[in-house]
This record gives sequence, structure tokens and C-alpha cells, in this order.
Amino acid sequence: MTDAHSPDYDKKALMGLNLACTRGGRRVFEGLSFSLESGGLLYLRGPNGTGKSTLLRLIAGLTPACAGTLKFGESVWRPGSAAAEEAVIYAGHENALKPVLTLREHAEYYVKLMTGRSLSDDAAHEAAAVFDLTRLLDQPARFFSSGQKHRASLMRFTLVHRPLWLMDEPTVGLDSANREALERLMAGHLGRGGMIVAATHDPIAVLGTELNLKDYQPKISVDEEMWA
Repeated sequence: MTDAHSPDYDKKALMGLNLACTRGGRRVFEGLSFSLESGGLLYLRGPNGTGKSTLLRLIAGLTPACAGTLKFGESVWRPGSAAAEEAVIYAGHENALKPVLTLREHAEYYVKLMTGRSLSDDAAHEAAAVFDLTRLLDQPARFFSSGQKHRASLMRFTLVHRPLWLMDEPTVGLDSANREALERLMAGHLGRGGMIVAATHDPIAVLGTELNLKDYQPKISVDEEMWA
């Protein structure tokens, strides 16, 4: 559980050097470099289509870079890297909830997959309470509203210990109380030496630096511009 009793994380830096990525035959970004220290939060900004979600997937090891290097500490990360799989929690646009499973079952499977351990009843209730989901623990996900599904997706950050959190539009559909819960959760993780990379259009009341993906868009040649 990511609560006040969670252990501090080892101090490692996440670094991207001259990264480029192509998806669907289109170069999404290029020449992108950044560095994030232990306890740091990096906000990914920029218009839709500039590669915020793609960069998160690249860091998570789900999308390969076509150029550049990504490192966490001394480890070079590539898709399928064991070091990446042991360090990351990722929540993308898709909530990854099976309609027939209850929230408790989703949490149990997630913990088993990520750690090999079982989830206790107390831990399940504690995790669900962070985003006011306790009364939904034994409800199948097919009955959840879109906001409840999003909160259920965010619940994974409360279930296991991983130093690097990757969040794609984490505030979508959250009311003010749950936005504050998210901000407390993020601040607590950073306070223990964790790191967060969050793609968001919304302001979040947690101090961080910004990386605007608009600054790393591919250069269009004169010939390409004529056909654009």
C-alpha cells in the first residue's frame, strides 16, 4: 500500500536522451531529452497529437523508441525490460477493467500479477477508501459510471510499491474531493522519493516541472509542407 507506512525508494534518476518515436508510420516526436530526479514530478504538456501518451507508453516499455536512449539509474530501458517492469505503475486512457469482475477481484489479480502476493481484506478496503470506492468493492465493473471506472483505474497506484508512476490524464472525471485525494496521493509518493510523469491538460496542485511536447515536433520539409 502507498500510505504513510510505505518504504522510501532508492534514489535513481530517469533520463531520456534524444528520443524519437514513430507510430502508424508517422514520426510523433524527435530530439526529446529530459531528466527526472528522485522525488520529482514531470508534467507532459502540449496539444493533442503531440505525443504525450506515446511518451508515457515508451517509458512504460509498451512502445519502442526509434532513436535515443532511456535510462533509469544505470539501467537502459527497452520494451520488455525486466528493470522497467519492476519499477513502473502505468495508467493509460483505457481503464483495463473486465466488466464481469468486481473491484475487489481486479485489485486481487493486479496485486498477484505485480507482486506474486495475495491482497488482504484490510489492504483492499484501505486502497479503495483513497478514492471513495469502498462500497463498490464487491460490485462488477459493468455497473460503474465512467468516473468510477477512472477512479478504479487510479486505485492501482495505492496497491503496490513501484518508484515510477506514469499517469495519463489522471484528473479526468474527478470531482473536487477526489482531485484532492489524487493530489495527496501524488505528494505522498514524491515525499518518499518516488517519481511521477503525468500527461495532463489540467492544473494539479502538486509542484513539478513541465515538458512541452510541442517543442519536439518533427521538422517538415518544403516538399512535405506542399503535400500536408
